[in-house]
Amino acid sequence: MQRAVRTGAWVGAALLLAGAGAGGGSASTAAGPAGGAPGAAGQAAQDERRHAPYDAQQRPPGDPARIARGQALYGIHCRGCHGIDLRGGDLGGPNLLRSQLVLRDRQGELIWPVLRDGQSTPGVSSMPAQSLSETDAAAVAEFIHSILATSTRQGGPPAGPEIELDIVVGDADEGRAYFEATCASCHAADGDLAGIATRIPDAKMLQNTWVRGRQRGAPRPPVRVTVTETSGARTEGRLARLDDFLVALTTDDGRRRSFRRQGGSPRVEIADPMARHTELLGVYSDTDIHNVTAYLVTLQ
Repeated sequence: MQRAVRTGAWVGAALLLAGAGAGGGSASTAAGPAGGAPGAAGQAAQDERRHAPYDAQQRPPGDPARIARGQALYGIHCRGCHGIDLRGGDLGGPNLLRSQLVLRDRQGELIWPVLRDGQSTPGVSSMPAQSLSETDAAAVAEFIHSILATSTRQGGPPAGPEIELDIVVGDADEGRAYFEATCASCHAADGDLAGIATRIPDAKMLQNTWVRGRQRGAPRPPVRVTVTETSGARTEGRLARLDDFLVALTTDDGRRRSFRRQGGSPRVEIADPMARHTELLGVYSDTDIHNVTAYLVTLQ
């Protein structure tokens, strides 16, 4: 008896589904199954979005005067890190011709927050905030997009001969005064910097070297750390890790040591040879950089 009831229920359900399919089968097919893959129209729309070119490749030509202003501002604020051709400079900035953010930007709305606030990415050189107004940032974005419009598909440089610029445009006397006031506590013109213009004859490379604090490709000087426990015991070595909870180091004899941090205990003292150079990146004006470079060029 139960088996007969179940069989009748299955037959009734089948007939009900068949009737529903006859009345609305075409609508169901066009829309696609609920919660499943889209129908043909929806799939076509997805494919169009997936294969559409970047916004930067659909832009109309920009205003020449605005582009010229953006180029001048880029040369002052951006060229050192991102290069004259936007492919990355000696200070370690990324290639803007391949930047996903730049490619998705339309009128500076994505570039402006980065210029205004700076950007810090773990494991990558940080970018300080730039002293630009939103209008100036939009001009820089316009210039960048104008270069993207002429670039090759592989992110190559714009066509034309390589541009050589004379960057020694500062005042050497002003640069010497700035050097003596800001840099002489660690460096000396007749000491570690004696003959630096002979060792690094290219002015652009010289400027990038002193701003960075070391030559391109040179290893970063190690960061030293001293840990003083509540008992007074001191451990010194090369810093391996430092966060709010742990400090780890390698002692001079090769041992790995780690200490849990809680509040101000243990006391941690950091000696980073590059710390002052990093601090000054947000302090230098363009005039300061030009003047110091003009002075260092005289140290033959």
